[in-house]
Amino acid sequence: MEGKDQDTEDNNSKIINKKLSEYNSIIKENEGIYHRVAKKNGLSNGAFWILYMMCEEEGNLTQSTVCDMFYQPKQTVNSALKKLAQEGFVELETVTGSHVKHINFTQKGWKFAEDTIFKVIASEQKALDGLTLKEQEEFFRLFRKFTKLLKENMEEI
Repeated sequence: MEGKDQDTEDNNSKIINKKLSEYNSIIKENEGIYHRVAKKNGLSNGAFWILYMMCEEEGNLTQSTVCDMFYQPKQTVNSALKKLAQEGFVELETVTGSHVKHINFTQKGWKFAEDTIFKVIASEQKALDGLTLKEQEEFFRLFRKFTKLLKENMEEI
């Protein structure tokens, strides 16, 4: 009986590994879609996602908020912001008497966002609209659940 239990366990492990491989492939493909758009438009991934967040938040962002939302180290965010400022897409405005820096679009940055970032968001909306409301709810419910479980299991490492 032990041999049969081991065979079942080995088979389940193979199935899980195959599913993880499929999951990782989908995630990498998804990341690649955004990477290609960023690269095509002369942006690093970090710069792209900062501009994207600015569009989502209607420009009401600080460096600290971006770090929290982006799940990236402060140094990575600062580097991307510095490059965006050098290229004339954003201005960093220090709040008087504090270390808080607000991030604002320049005219050039806003035009760029209209020509690219908002088109990306429209493409995402169209893709999501290709799912029924029930499929959308199920997709997000399962993805949130998997992310929560993954986070819990990764904390042990």
